[in-house]
Amino acid sequence: MPRKPNPELIDEDAPEATDVWFDTAQPAGDVLPELFGKGAAQELLKPKRGRPFSGQPKEHVNIRLDADVLSAFKRTGSGWQTRLNNALRDWLSTHA
Repeated sequence: MPRKPNPELIDEDAPEATDVWFDTAQPAGDVLPELFGKGAAQELLKPKRGRPFSGQPKEHVNIRLDADVLSAFKRTGSGWQTRLNNALRDWLSTHA
């Protein structure tokens, strides 16, 4: 048995896209409403870029912290920024 598959063999599950196939292809906008309904098709075709929308987006800031404070939070592992945020929130709840 050869180690490399013969590239000339036709894959029945994924046949080669020919010019005839491209000529009969239809845009997704024409096909999806028939398959999934108009509302679902619009949702599928909507571009999705960037982070998901958040009702309370976080703001990017640059802050200088003492090295020992920063290393203590980083030592706690992944999610240290969230824990630092929660520690600041806790401090705010106890200080008017």
